[in-house]
Amino acid sequence: MHHDPLVYTLFLIFCGAALVATLALYARQALLVAYILLGVLLGPSVSGLVNDPLLIKEIGSVGIMFLLFLLGLNMPPAKLLPLLKEATWVTGGSSLAFALSGFTLAWVLGFSLLESVLIGVAMTFSSTIIGLKLLPDTVLHHRRTGEIIISILLMQDVIAIIVLLLQATDRGDLPYTSLLLLAASLPIIFALSYALARYLLMPLIARFDQIQEYIFLMAIGWRLGISQLAAGLGLSHEIGAFIAGVALATHPISLFISERLKPLRDFFLILFFFSIGAGFDIGMLEEILVPALLLSALILLGKPLLFRLLLRRSGESSGRASEVGVRLGQISEFSLLIAVLALQQAVIGEQASYLIQLSTLITFVVSSYLIVRRYPTPIAVSDRLRRH
Repeated sequence: MHHDPLVYTLFLIFCGAALVATLALYARQALLVAYILLGVLLGPSVSGLVNDPLLIKEIGSVGIMFLLFLLGLNMPPAKLLPLLKEATWVTGGSSLAFALSGFTLAWVLGFSLLESVLIGVAMTFSSTIIGLKLLPDTVLHHRRTGEIIISILLMQDVIAIIVLLLQATDRGDLPYTSLLLLAASLPIIFALSYALARYLLMPLIARFDQIQEYIFLMAIGWRLGISQLAAGLGLSHEIGAFIAGVALATHPISLFISERLKPLRDFFLILFFFSIGAGFDIGMLEEILVPALLLSALILLGKPLLFRLLLRRSGESSGRASEVGVRLGQISEFSLLIAVLALQQAVIGEQASYLIQLSTLITFVVSSYLIVRRYPTPIAVSDRLRRH
């Protein structure tokens, strides 16, 4: 019996995701953990039901682009600046501390200088998806806890985007050449994106704003068009998608577009995290399990304590500082993205990339479990803590 590879792969992913999502909810785990584990189970290193590396890579790339587009769509500069100013001390201090500690541990474990630097950088970020998905809407909009978490995550996202920019070229140029190319390309694409959004896209959307299908199509076309423009200027499609989102974030229509794209966002997030799991090589576990456990312990124990200390010094109450620390006590999906792109561009080796990926998965699972056991979340274990 012959299968269409794409249809067969989507069938396996979404039927499997429905099953593992149900199990994950019973286990009070974040759904993205379930998607990653599903990828591992269906990928080449376990069952081999999904065994086309090129298809897996393409699925992951599309998911990455939509993830970054929607992130940019929710990052208007006017909203970002006040929040980021409040979080500068906490985010800067924690990022520096975990970059240095991650680098030191990786260096002691025998990784190269560049690999140790990238591992250290990957340790600095906390998960935006876990941080916000496990935060009730009432907390997010009406309490100081939500404001602190959002501001820290947004600043970390800005740092992560800078790191991704430094990985944006894949031609093997010397670092100085790459930096010059980025310096020339970024102002051009930002200016073009802003001008096109203001003088072309927004007037068209305003003219036909009653046709929701048209707005949806324009948003998708805009994202793909700016992504391709970025690739033509020497950047990556992913960075182009982020810039496309930022260019729209200054307009009120961005909220409407973001709301309409939520189902599509969830669709591609499933594909993105599945592709991360499917690309993970179980055969590497023997080499990286102990280092991954050490890095995970550093993050799971160190991040809550350090965030608590820094927030207490910033004047926050002890209870709030502790809660924020636990909610941010994991490695980020951006770290997965950095690890995958760095491996694809041969910046780091397989062992270093898989170390970051496995450490991220471990902290995802443990951190999610701790949060739903101790603090209000939409999927809390007890009725007392369940908040929507």
